[in-house]
Amino acid sequence: MLTSTQAICNDAQQLRLDFLRAKNERQLRNRDAAAAIGVSEGEAIAACVGVEATRLIPNFIELFEQVPQLGPVLALTRNDSAVHEKDGNYQNMSHNGQVGMALGEAIDLRIFYQQWGFACAVIEEISRNAKQVTQKSLQFYDRHGRAVHKVFLREHSNHDAFDSLVFRWRDPDQSPGMTVAALPPAVAEKADAEIDVERFRAAWNGMHDTHQFFGLLRDFGVTRTQGLRLAPVQCARRVGNDAARTLLQQTAAAALPIMVFVGNPGMIQIHSGPVGNIKLMGPWLNVLDPAFNLHLREDLIDSSWAVSKPTSDGVVSSLELFDRDGQTIAMLFGVRKPGQAELPAWREAVMRLPPISSTSSAEKQS
Repeated sequence: MLTSTQAICNDAQQLRLDFLRAKNERQLRNRDAAAAIGVSEGEAIAACVGVEATRLIPNFIELFEQVPQLGPVLALTRNDSAVHEKDGNYQNMSHNGQVGMALGEAIDLRIFYQQWGFACAVIEEISRNAKQVTQKSLQFYDRHGRAVHKVFLREHSNHDAFDSLVFRWRDPDQSPGMTVAALPPAVAEKADAEIDVERFRAAWNGMHDTHQFFGLLRDFGVTRTQGLRLAPVQCARRVGNDAARTLLQQTAAAALPIMVFVGNPGMIQIHSGPVGNIKLMGPWLNVLDPAFNLHLREDLIDSSWAVSKPTSDGVVSSLELFDRDGQTIAMLFGVRKPGQAELPAWREAVMRLPPISSTSSAEKQS
């Protein structure tokens, strides 16, 4: 009779075989291969522990703050609708409790370690430019098996440092598999009638820092999209879901530096600078620049908002994109530093975006 541990290992081994078969036979990426067999990506990768993957000790803060040793790498953060990739070095890493930051010139992160649940190093053979190459990465997942963040080595990365890091952080438990927690139920939105809208609008107008917006939503018990609907007049306008394409194309043509935020519950990754090569490929809107790639599923954007928030440095304008569940897909801002006003050209570009009433009737009904 099999012990429970043996049964779990056997299940994980079968899961790994199913995952690799879906990946190789159908030429799928890891995330899509996992979805094809009905599991999260974290579960699929954890099933590969002992072969392609090495389980790492889940002391996430100390482990992750050693990533700068790897030198220049690719940082990847995603959610269901957008992927954000930056080439560069991890620098100036710090934390306060379970919240961390990386403030490098290229790689700029806001980190929420309390959401992390599983870490591993992955070494796998992939096809690149019609050649088989060895790809090394550090991968981090939340307790639900969703990818939080990945660090991919480049040819010119410090591979010896990677090997040393994996050796130092190798978990004594190298049994395959992970137990994932069920996703929490969606938070029900309050009825607008239950919210003191006048006080909410007064508090909005009283902000002096964009970071106060999170506290404002929490204090009034409203979701982000509900807060935008209830915003003071002229502070939030619903615009067409082609607005991100319009802004990216316009800022690329003008060489206007922008900030692009993409995140998930465990990580926010930020690009600051110009964008150049904007490409449409099926449902994907892409930025394909040498050190920054953005891949955005336009068909998964449920609503887009042009937003103005007051700060001590003047009004800050943004474009904010949401999926059908009201989750943030991405946010676009103009580049600015604390103490500086935003660029007038950026504000004008956001203000020129046409409201939803002048876009297609199909989008009105979405």
